[in-house]
Amino acid sequence: MNNKFKHKLCKIFFVGIVGVILSCGIIAFLFYKGYLRFNYPSSEEFPIIGIDLSHHQGNINWNKLKDENISFIFIKATEGADFKDPKFKYNWNNAKRYGYSVGAYHFYRLCKTGIEQANNFIETVPKEPGSLPPAIDLEFGANCKTDKSGLLIIKEIGDFIATITKYYGQEPIIYSTKEFYSDYLINNFRQCPVWIRDIYSHPMLPDNRGWTIWQFANRGHLNGINGFIDLNVYYSNRKQFETIINSNKK
Repeated sequence: MNNKFKHKLCKIFFVGIVGVILSCGIIAFLFYKGYLRFNYPSSEEFPIIGIDLSHHQGNINWNKLKDENISFIFIKATEGADFKDPKFKYNWNNAKRYGYSVGAYHFYRLCKTGIEQANNFIETVPKEPGSLPPAIDLEFGANCKTDKSGLLIIKEIGDFIATITKYYGQEPIIYSTKEFYSDYLINNFRQCPVWIRDIYSHPMLPDNRGWTIWQFANRGHLNGINGFIDLNVYYSNRKQFETIINSNKK
């Protein structure tokens, strides 16, 4: 093999490596920006699409959002024992006015008790007929550190659930990441529907429990919302979905 051929071979190899790196970089950028994602649930299998939002999305252009295929919206109401989302009332009232099925969620802080957090939620979220069940957001991300035992954490989550259920007359939906579910929720609170986060694949819970809502993407793009938005699907059809809404029309 002469030097000229070696040089040409090395050049081809170098160009190929650069091409692969650039391609990987472009793909990674598209995933980061939300223009590509791992999950694309079938609209035939999962026709009911929803979003969850908070003050992080700023002011929503509801006239633009109404053109998107969105059926339900969960709105952040509270966090911990005393934080109230500053956009909750704005988002709650507008989502209802534009005809969405609407529910509120609470971001659960491990370093606070379940009862004081439930009281914060009850002080903030109105008890209105036709609303979706309340939801409790259980995850490790952005949570506070605690030295509580696992048994105490489960007990306090149970206190939150019991207090919310008694007040609203509905079992709350449990939103969870796979990691939190594996550590604390396996075979616990089975009376509550599960809203599972899995942005990489079709979800399967480790205790073979069925899920009700699947958060399949965290960097969605929708008209009327600046920045990223979480995307979710309901597990079944519209008829089944409406049974949830009708259960709270008294």
